[in-house]
Amino acid sequence: MSERCHHCGEPLPHAPVCVELDGQSQLFCCTGCAAAARWIRDAALDDYYRLRTAPGSRVDVDPVALSVWDREELLAGHARPIEGGREITVLTDGMRCAACAWLIDRALAREDGVLDTSANAITGRIRIAWDPARARLSQLLARLAALGYRPYLATGEARERERRRQRNQDLLRIGLAGLAAMQAMMFAEALYLDSRGQMPQATRDFFRWITFLVSTPVVFWAGWPFIIGAWHELRGRRLGMDTLIAGSTLLAWAASTFETIRGGPHVWFDAAVMFVFLLLVARQLEQRARRIASAQVDALARARPAFAIRVHADGRRESVPVEALEVGDVVRVAVGEPVPADGILLDGEAQFEESLLTGEATPVPKQPGDPVFAGTACREQPASIRITRTGPDTRLAELTRLVEAAQAHRPALTRITERIATGFVAGLALVALGVYLWWRQHDPARAFEVTLAVLVISCPCALSLAVPAALAAAHGALARIGVLPVRPEALERLAGITDLVFDKTGTLSDGRPHLAGIDACHGIDPDAALRIAAALERDSRHPLATAFAQVTDAPAVEHLRVVPGQGVEGDIAGHRWRIGTAPFAIGHEDDGAIWLGDDHGARARFQFAEQPRPDAAAAVARLHAQGLQLHLASGDAAAPVARFASAVGLRNAHARQSPEDKLARVRALQAEGRVVAMVGDGLNDAPVLAGADVSVAIGDGAALAQRSADLVLSGASLLALPQALTLARRTRRIIRQNLAWALAYNLLALPLAASGQVTPWMAALGMALSSLLVTLNALRLTRAPSP
Repeated sequence: MSERCHHCGEPLPHAPVCVELDGQSQLFCCTGCAAAARWIRDAALDDYYRLRTAPGSRVDVDPVALSVWDREELLAGHARPIEGGREITVLTDGMRCAACAWLIDRALAREDGVLDTSANAITGRIRIAWDPARARLSQLLARLAALGYRPYLATGEARERERRRQRNQDLLRIGLAGLAAMQAMMFAEALYLDSRGQMPQATRDFFRWITFLVSTPVVFWAGWPFIIGAWHELRGRRLGMDTLIAGSTLLAWAASTFETIRGGPHVWFDAAVMFVFLLLVARQLEQRARRIASAQVDALARARPAFAIRVHADGRRESVPVEALEVGDVVRVAVGEPVPADGILLDGEAQFEESLLTGEATPVPKQPGDPVFAGTACREQPASIRITRTGPDTRLAELTRLVEAAQAHRPALTRITERIATGFVAGLALVALGVYLWWRQHDPARAFEVTLAVLVISCPCALSLAVPAALAAAHGALARIGVLPVRPEALERLAGITDLVFDKTGTLSDGRPHLAGIDACHGIDPDAALRIAAALERDSRHPLATAFAQVTDAPAVEHLRVVPGQGVEGDIAGHRWRIGTAPFAIGHEDDGAIWLGDDHGARARFQFAEQPRPDAAAAVARLHAQGLQLHLASGDAAAPVARFASAVGLRNAHARQSPEDKLARVRALQAEGRVVAMVGDGLNDAPVLAGADVSVAIGDGAALAQRSADLVLSGASLLALPQALTLARRTRRIIRQNLAWALAYNLLALPLAASGQVTPWMAALGMALSSLLVTLNALRLTRAPSP
């Protein structure tokens, strides 16, 4: 019988709970764990116990009050509507390994009303999509709690406390191991310097027993994460790095203890403690790189305040929860306070720091009528804002979801290196056995020492850290410049592009075309033509619609139909009107203008103008300097497209491009062996974004375009594009350097250790320095490229 709980691994009490499962008696620490195990068995999910690499969390016997999760004010702030229901992301501290995520996904999938789930064991986040008409959220969370996965809000303080506790414990382990390593090396040096054996036996034994006392807490407490990891790897019938690390450490400690007791010639306590200390430092650096990447999610989650000052029509102010805000409310934001929801600035000029969303630290000046976003900080003077979007509909919430989606995936290269490392451990065990047998025949006194050095020096930590550490650091740097990877292979693909295709309106241009004139009116005055055009464009998502936003007396439209790339048509007072290109609106040859027409022909012509983004020309120049072939594909007429291309420095410009034409152009480039990236922002860009090798969506563009993209440019600066390309290429180069170093190190170190040229403490130092070198090389990516 095990002395620990079958479910959570906690020590058993004096009177444990005994349950019969599949003909075997299993012991549990409490009725909660027993109930969880029984449910897992009854649901045919007991593969969880075979697959897990870490024990589950203890199930709280006391009932958890989850009814608050059903309150609309909470759901308004943390859930978002989806087709068929709602979606929410919650945190849990109980997810210890991939098997936990597997169990959560399958347990929730069995609950009525659940549409989709996704659990991430790395971040501790669980995404739940459910139908509120069929199930309450509290019912689904009760199932999680019954399995030991107590849920928390993504902005909850409990999660932060657990992170601080874990960080403090890790630092305490490193501190203890570091002090012990210094002491052990001091005593070991005294023993090593006694090369002639002149030290009295009593003094030698004293130094060894002191080293034993110093090293034992390091091996069994500071090194506990490696030991427990090795135990779960062996229970899962697989070999991994923890098996090799714990095996080498325990072997060195046990052999040294035996030699100390019997008064043998050699001990290796110094190698054991140095091995643990240096590995803990390497892992802490790797976790720092991961925290840099995940810090963007945490910062986004905490950016929105808990309360807002709502201003009533009579001027009265009240403090209300952010979840209580509704579209149309007016809020007052004090200097230095974050904006609670997306809205429109009402009075006076104000400045807002948007670094969290865009990566730009310089405050952005706003005029009355300009949009402001949740999570941005008000600077210099207070501001009044009319709310337009709340809760999960805000831009802040959308960016949070994009970052979380990116972190939920592991690139293929990471999975490949993990499989290589696992195979390497198995092969190394056979090599170590062969080395031990050879030395046993030729120099029995050194057989154990040489074998231990082989095991320690060849640990494939550097190989396993090479890719994830670099990607974690790179993702953090991308987030700081306002580029969010959405797909797991985004960086790898971006590094290899040869061509980049730009959309024009809303991408290279400012996306705010203005009406320059109305002429060629036939049978209609300009004001009437303007009102009809505004009515047709009012419900259109095309950027030209903003040019008619100032028209307030537009008539009602029925049977509206949008023809992508051509125009809009609809019935006004029983009369059919069309606005768009000349072939679509009036049946004439395309002349580059926008026409208003009906069944009787042309009625009016509209002239529009738009400006390039302030940094469009600079971004194009830098991308040219990076060796890319740049193309412009726009749905506008040839003349304005040519003028615009000339203004920003583009030579390959293509006009009157429908979504199908843009996709065909990308396919043609790909057929020539080119690797094509596409940058766009609108709904009509979604097909070509999905068809390109790598795609970048403008963050303030259409949601469909963002979902089709590999990366989202969350800021307004196009200079983030060449920055992201530079970072992608640096990431590829550093990953190759890390892999090359890890391979070269093992090819060089293994023969040296097997030939007896390396002592165990030197092996520990070499292995740890190899891992540190890989991690420090990856941390170079945390420095974002200059704009």
